[in-house]
Amino acid sequence: MVRSDLVLKLIEAGVTGNQQLLVRTVEAMAADERNKQHHVLAKKLEKSLKNNQTKNTKQFLNTSFNNNDFVYEVLPSKCLGDLILSNIVTNAINEIIEEQHRTDLLRSFNLEPRNRILLTGPPGNGKTTLAEAVANELVVPLYIVRYDAIIGSYLGETASRLEKLFRSIKSHKCVLFFDEFDTIGKERGDSHDTGEIKRVVSSLLMQIDSLPSHVVIITATNHPELLDRAVWRRFQLHLCLDTPNKKQLTQWINDLRQSYDSSLGISNNILVQKLQGLSFAELEQFALDVQRRYVLSFDTNIKAIVKGRLDQWTERYITEEEQTKEE
Repeated sequence: MVRSDLVLKLIEAGVTGNQQLLVRTVEAMAADERNKQHHVLAKKLEKSLKNNQTKNTKQFLNTSFNNNDFVYEVLPSKCLGDLILSNIVTNAINEIIEEQHRTDLLRSFNLEPRNRILLTGPPGNGKTTLAEAVANELVVPLYIVRYDAIIGSYLGETASRLEKLFRSIKSHKCVLFFDEFDTIGKERGDSHDTGEIKRVVSSLLMQIDSLPSHVVIITATNHPELLDRAVWRRFQLHLCLDTPNKKQLTQWINDLRQSYDSSLGISNNILVQKLQGLSFAELEQFALDVQRRYVLSFDTNIKAIVKGRLDQWTERYITEEEQTKEE
């Protein structure tokens, strides 16, 4: 059964002659029916919309979507409970998920759920994983944008491809993820860039504005200072995923301890001191290093294995810091 709020919006669009509202409502209806596995009805709605397009709504009516063109699909496997996040990030993401799940109630008060999230922070601290977890909690596909397919070398090609991507994604209930968003959301005032980046950013902002709320767009960047100022205003939620603090690191260590039958033989304080400053991705690699040696070594002394890995990682971290200073 079609949602009553969408029927009312469809009537409103017909009475007022609001073509843009009409298109968005039918797109939302198609996405809702597809999510209910009513694929036949969803295709009929899309076909009807496409066959009855007018000059004023032509840019909104192409609802075909080819996953292999501009995105690749990731099957979400991570849950929010698997991630070690700050309370601020956890609460904010839970609010977004609740809004998306209770869209009907919000729309009964003429409100839409938030659907635009900007993630910042140093690399390796879970921005991509968080996008995957959000898709998993919403039970929708995760589409990651392929820059190799989006960015073209000819004038206007990138903006044109972005328009095609956003036009095709509108009727799909999903999470659309842009990693390294500064690649195309760069500050337009940068004197080193040509006019092409200005056209790309202007097109990008227009497409973000036109996205229906059932498409959750998540963008991530390690360099927020490079983003155009107008980009920031488009996102309703700004979250920073930083390097793990002492509390988060202790939680991660406790989780690591539970994965072994025996004690690690080293106190939390020492482990925190040795591993402080590593990203979550580096901590994961450290844990995998320990597991490999534990499986392959005839000596099952876990304390010796962990100590050996700590010595290697401490040396590696110091070397990387020295190289950074030299640069």
